[in-house]
Amino acid sequence: MTKPRVVIVGAGFAGYHAAKTLSGIARNRAEIVLLNSTDYFLYLPLLPEVAAGVVEPGRIAVPLSGTLDGVRVVVGEADRIDLQNRWVGYTMQEGDQGRLAYDRLVLAVGSVNKLLPIPGVTEYAHGFRGLPEALYLHDHVVRQIERAELTDDPAEQRARTTFVVVGAGYTGTEVAAHGQLFTDRLVAQRPHLGIRPRWMLLDVAPRVLPELDQRMSVTADRVLRRRGVDVRMGTSVAEATFDGVRLTDGECVPTCSLVWCVGVRPDPFVAELGLRTEKGRLVVDEYLTVPGFPEVYACGDAAAVPDLTRPGQVCTMTAQHAQRQGKLAAHNIAASYGQGRRRPYKHHDLGWVVDLGGKDAAANPLKVALSGLPAKAVTRGYHLLAMPGNRSRIGADWLLDAALSRPSVRLGLVPANAVPLESSSPEVPVRHG
Repeated sequence: MTKPRVVIVGAGFAGYHAAKTLSGIARNRAEIVLLNSTDYFLYLPLLPEVAAGVVEPGRIAVPLSGTLDGVRVVVGEADRIDLQNRWVGYTMQEGDQGRLAYDRLVLAVGSVNKLLPIPGVTEYAHGFRGLPEALYLHDHVVRQIERAELTDDPAEQRARTTFVVVGAGYTGTEVAAHGQLFTDRLVAQRPHLGIRPRWMLLDVAPRVLPELDQRMSVTADRVLRRRGVDVRMGTSVAEATFDGVRLTDGECVPTCSLVWCVGVRPDPFVAELGLRTEKGRLVVDEYLTVPGFPEVYACGDAAAVPDLTRPGQVCTMTAQHAQRQGKLAAHNIAASYGQGRRRPYKHHDLGWVVDLGGKDAAANPLKVALSGLPAKAVTRGYHLLAMPGNRSRIGADWLLDAALSRPSVRLGLVPANAVPLESSSPEVPVRHG
């Protein structure tokens, strides 16, 4: 008899771990198919280190084939779902189209950049949600320093060495922290430049890392300011132009670099399914199933999963939730085939880690606040444990960065027009714990 088929859409933290867990517990009971727009799982938390040249980009891209035994990988973009007839339609990069019939479906399509109606942002800002954006930012920063060295105009030098990051959450904080160290090294290699780069971190929130513990916020703020980052809380961008930004407090800042890190929103694909949503996320029950369609599961950023530890609220959009929900979806699917019992999703926060570059980090494992080298050790240990592959290569990159000078060349692989803000579409959440 033909095995029932489980189709998992999305290979971010939720989808990848759903596939990996299901392949370990139910590969003999069902055919497992993973549909994703790329052939790799991207470990997003290390993107700032890729942009700063600490970690090679290929290190954080874990291949799906070879790490997911017993899982059939289909590389394509899901673009339609027939819930009544149970099939998923997709389009491959070459334009070919196909369908995948399913017996069980897991929707883990993730999130995309959150856009705000601010004039000029979509034209002049770049997001930070995938490898292309990280590679582009690395080359862009190097190029601005090179251009600044070539000009004798102090105003142009200042504009080219000013980098504005909007959003002081997890991603923006790390980008600014790593960015300041990166550009300081670039300028140190160019003694004739005679100007120190300026990184600005903006957010309308009252403090850095507003979603995390107050002590982590204080640690991160202290490190950023000590390093020279211009931290502006309660301030954001009112307008972006080709030669700078106008802030909400009226100040105009000449710059050639605007990095958009204001957060994420659910992939718009879920809104096209005709199912009930909550703030763009698919409504599911505590078992991760979609009401009215018990064969359909949703997890990660695409799903509004009830938070049983906070009655009446849904789980936040983090990698910690996504990974655990993916694993639970796999167990509950196995239970639907008679293997074990299904369980509700109940999450207990284990803490957070934030890498601030150099020897600095902030962490609160099991609610124990750490900073400096102890936090750095915990942070890097966490990342190595959380990585489903390439651990030794990442560790080697960290050792090499500590021992040797960092190269600063532009590869020119990603032009600016290849990473427009409005089309940035990652697979997974940005925060983790």
